[in-house]
Parts: sequence; C-alpha cells; structure tokens
Amino acid sequence: MSESELEQLGINVIRGLAMDAPQKANSGHVGTAMALAPLAHVLWTRVMNYDAGEPEWPDRDRFILSCGHASILLYSMLHLSGIELTIDDLKAFRQFGSKTPGHPEIHHTQGIDVTTGPLGQGVGNGTGMAIAERMMRARFGPDINDHYTFVLCSDGDLQEGISHEAASLAGHLGLGRLVMVYDDNHISIDGPTELSFTDDSAQRFEAYGWDVAQIGEAANDTEVLETSLRRAMSVEDKPSLIVLRSHIGWPSPNKVDTPAAHGEVFGEDEVRITKELLGLPTDKQFYVPSEVLEMYRAAGRRGTEKRKAWTARKEAHAASDEIEACLAGRGLTGWHTKLPAFETGKKLATRVAINDCINSVLDTVPGLVAGGADLTGNTGTKLKGNDIKAQTADTPGGRQIYFGIREHGMAAAMVGMAYHGGTVPIGGTFFVFSDYMRPAVRLAALSGAHVIFNWTHDSVGLGEDGPTHQPVEQLAAMRAMPQLNVIRPADANETAHAFRIAVDLDGPTGLVLSRQGLPVLEGTADAFDGVAKGAYVLREATGGAPDVVLVGTGSEVNICVDAREQLEAGGVKTRVVSMPSWNLFEGAGSNYQEQVLGRAAGTPVLSVEAATSFGWAKWADAHVAIDHFGASAPGETVLKEFGFTPENVVDQARRLLSNQRS
Repeated sequence: MSESELEQLGINVIRGLAMDAPQKANSGHVGTAMALAPLAHVLWTRVMNYDAGEPEWPDRDRFILSCGHASILLYSMLHLSGIELTIDDLKAFRQFGSKTPGHPEIHHTQGIDVTTGPLGQGVGNGTGMAIAERMMRARFGPDINDHYTFVLCSDGDLQEGISHEAASLAGHLGLGRLVMVYDDNHISIDGPTELSFTDDSAQRFEAYGWDVAQIGEAANDTEVLETSLRRAMSVEDKPSLIVLRSHIGWPSPNKVDTPAAHGEVFGEDEVRITKELLGLPTDKQFYVPSEVLEMYRAAGRRGTEKRKAWTARKEAHAASDEIEACLAGRGLTGWHTKLPAFETGKKLATRVAINDCINSVLDTVPGLVAGGADLTGNTGTKLKGNDIKAQTADTPGGRQIYFGIREHGMAAAMVGMAYHGGTVPIGGTFFVFSDYMRPAVRLAALSGAHVIFNWTHDSVGLGEDGPTHQPVEQLAAMRAMPQLNVIRPADANETAHAFRIAVDLDGPTGLVLSRQGLPVLEGTADAFDGVAKGAYVLREATGGAPDVVLVGTGSEVNICVDAREQLEAGGVKTRVVSMPSWNLFEGAGSNYQEQVLGRAAGTPVLSVEAATSFGWAKWADAHVAIDHFGASAPGETVLKEFGFTPENVVDQARRLLSNQRS
C-alpha cells in the first residue's frame, strides 16, 4: 500500500468511526465528522505539534472544536493518535460515565483542550488562548512558548452573537497564530442555512481585520488543506480564517447535504452502503486496521523529542519559578503577604479595595492579567505602574486588557486564557451585566476554569442609573450555579481575603463588589479563616447565648452591626454573622454551620441582603430583601426607601422574635 493509499484508508476509517459510534449510541452528529475527516487527518499527522504521551504539554498546539456536536471526530483522533481513548471508549459514546460524552469536556478526557457545545464559545475561547500564548511568548521567549491555536467552527458558531464580539477583539489585537477553519457546509438542523443566514462571512472577518482565505471545494484535498493551514500559520500580525466548502455526510448517497446528516444517526442500511463506497468492511464496526493505527500512533509520537527539549529549556530558564507559577495559575510562595490590610473605620468601596489588592501583587502573582468591558476604572481592574502596558499588537506582553463592550466575548476569552495556562485572568463589569456573560461563566464552572469574574455595582445601592442597572436577582442566579465560588465581601479587608481565596482556589470565582463606600469593620482584618469558610461570627451577643442572629452579606453587614447596637441597648442579645459566600459555607459542614448560626438552639435568624430573598430560607427564618426591581434615585435614598437601615432591621428582628414567641 502506497503512502497516499494508506492516508486515504486512514481518512475512511475516521469516517467509519464517525458512523459507528453514533449508530451504536442511537444518538449523535455524524455528518460534520465525516466531511471533515481529511482536515482532521492533516492536522493530526502533518501540522499540529503535540505529544500523545504527554497530552498536557504546555507548548503543544491547541485544538478547539467549537462545533462540539461533532465530538466523535475529536474522539476518533484521540484514539488513533494514542491519547487515552480506547475502542471501548468509542463504543461507549454518549453513555453514562464514559470518557466520550456528547460534547467534549476538558479535564474529563485527556487531549481535550476546551469544553465546547454551546455554539460560538470556542471562538471566544480561541481568542483567549491566542492572547495567553502571545503574552507568554513575549514575556519568556519562543523557547518557552511557541505554538498555534486551531479552531474548527461551523455556521452555527458564526451566527451566535459571541462570535462577533470575539472575532472583533481578535482582529483588533492582531492575534497571529490563531487559525480558524470555517466549515461552510450550508446545512443546519432546520434546513439549508440560506433559510436564515446569508451573511458574507469572508467579508465580515476581513472587516474585523482577519486574514481570510476562501479555498472552496477542497474538503477532500489533503494537499490544499495542508497548504492553506501552513499559509495561515505564516501570518503573524492578524488572525486567520480559512473558509472551507464541505458537504455534510459525504459520501453517504442518501444523507449528504441534508439536515438528516447533521443531527441524526444514519441507520444500518445507510451505514452499510456508505462503507461499501469507502471500501470498508461492511460486517465490522469500529474497524481500525493495524497499519492505520500505526500510522496515527507514529504521528502521535512525533512531538516527544520536542517536548523533552522544551522541558529542559524551561527548567534551565532564569525565570523558571515565574514560568511554573504562570502555568499553574498561582502566585509565588507567600504571594498573599503582599496584600494590603485596611484600617478600621476607613470608608471605601470594595471595588476600590480590589484594585488595591490587584496592584499589590502584580510581582508575586506573575500570571495576573486584568481588564474590563469598557469599565476598567469603574470596576477596579485598572493596573498601575510605569511598566504596565496594555495588551496590543505592538505590546504583546501587556497585562492590561481592554475588552471593550463585549461582556460575553470577554468572559469566553478569559476562560480560554485559563484553559491555555500562563495567566490568572480577572475581568470586570457591572454585576447586572453578568447576564451577558452567563453562558461563558457556566462553562467556566462546568470545566473548572481558573478565572476571576469581578462584578461591581452589586445592588440597588448603585443609585441613579435605576432598575435597568441595579442587580436584584443576579446573586441568586449565580449562587445557583454549581462549582462557581460566589463571594460578596463586607468591606475592604474581606475583599482582600476573597481575592486571596480566588487566586488560590481551583475553578472560577465571582467577586461581587460595591459601588458605594463601606466602612472597614473591626474584626475583618483577621477574618481570613472565616471568609474561607463562607461565614463567621463578626459580633457576638453580650451576656450569653443570642436571642437573635443577624446575617448580612456585602454592604449590608455594617447595617447589621449598627442594628445590633440598638437591639443590645434594648435588651436583645444579638449576634452578627458575616456570610460572604454561600457555597463556601456549604462546604464548611453542618457542625460549623450550626455553631455560627445557632440553628441547633433554635435561635431565630434574620437575613439582610439588598437582593431577592430567593434561597435564603435555607439559612434564615425571615428576610430583609428586595423581591422587586429597584428605582432611580441616589443610592442612599434607594436603600433607605427599601428598608436597608439599622432601624428597619431592628423592627424586623423584633417582629421575628415576637412571631417566634407567639
């Protein structure tokens, strides 16, 4: 068998696997994987730099399957190249507990660089990866960082709004080494894409500042595919888009170029007929002849020596400790000792405190990068210092990122930066606009991406901008998201503790910070352990067990402290609990929870938070909350009108005690 014949057999084997796995599962997307088998073959055997024996090698090329529904294509390549997956794993496609879920999940399966599925996210992740790669290369040199990010996207990816945000940002920044292939197959689930999508995608990306190549009907031409990829890789000053016209489901005689090839299995008869056309045995499923497997396994071993040489260079590098900290997304040993402590009684917004925290540790958290969605100064994500530069095409090592008014694209790019490694990204916007970020935040939580979402202007206390800008339900919504650490600190010291937790914890953290100035409270400077457990006793009742417990978060904790003085003066023994994080408190265990809240003794608990009461029933018996939208007025006026005063908290606490006694 000639080399070209062996390659063609390998491509046809990929197509066979793309039919067999969904057929066995009776679920999955077949057609895209079949059409793009030659492209996958070229990437994995000729173009991409990787080592199957060490799939997490930091200087490998990255591959993003933004159209994650075509996951069987990626799983087939991982198996063939020797990265973890076995034939049995392919046979377990889309089954409970398998390594081959319906859409690719990073950390769930080796060799997966990005969790994809919701369309458009991979375009944003690719932008972030390209930023991280360029920053690391500028900072530590090409001996440490010298690779590419390849993205495979579909018409669905380009229809989603996030692709516009991400592509615009990537073009603005001139992100060379970002190579995206657009699978222009003209088919969606509803029918031909022309039903709803007649954009000129090539012109659109050219307008964004991308290098664009339209290569037409080349989906089966491996030479054209390789030449096009290598040409795109040679463009260093802008991202590249390759527009590839493919035929979904090719060469199936009855499914090609039909919506059925998108989201349906082919059926046994169509699989058999198509295998005959491909020259594959029709009586065998998951057929991989030994010569094909050896061809792909040899390609998988091709990067081993490069990886070993890279490891030696990294270990010998003068900045090896910084490199390791960047790659791990962590601070240097003892980094947190540089965090500021704030004087009791001083009044400042927690969004201001976070800025002090970020700027205090730029040297000790070397991967820290910060930015905002056109709100860099407003959200406390503005970096300071004469040596601080913005991330631009001319300053590729810049640690200040101006994301523009692209909240969704910002969030997805931050997730991509975290996936890539080398950075600890923190990005800011107003909390109400976290709604624009939510899909990317959810994927960060699902995948454990180490990012810090910096949400400010956290309540109706922001004032005159009114209910369109005043978050009410966002806290409950973000708290409901599994695996997302949500922390709403009471003052500047709690903010420093929360930032330390966010840097050190695995996974994403959402910091929820105030616009208005808040007094630094006595006792918070030494409260790191309490914040890390999610809640702690800030003020204990005088003279014995408390009659009532006031639980506050964020800007309402100081209201609870003031209310306690009035209650105690009236003979009501009152404990104040600061609860900056529900999920951390959940993890502290029932014994600690009972100790802090006094629930075991039946002590009534009143929660005080300028947000919806939704969810508070788990922790409190009554609530001072906002179960309606806000109003436009000065922040202090709005808070007062809605009952966020010590006097109203006292009244509600007394009412709670009265109800308990009756």
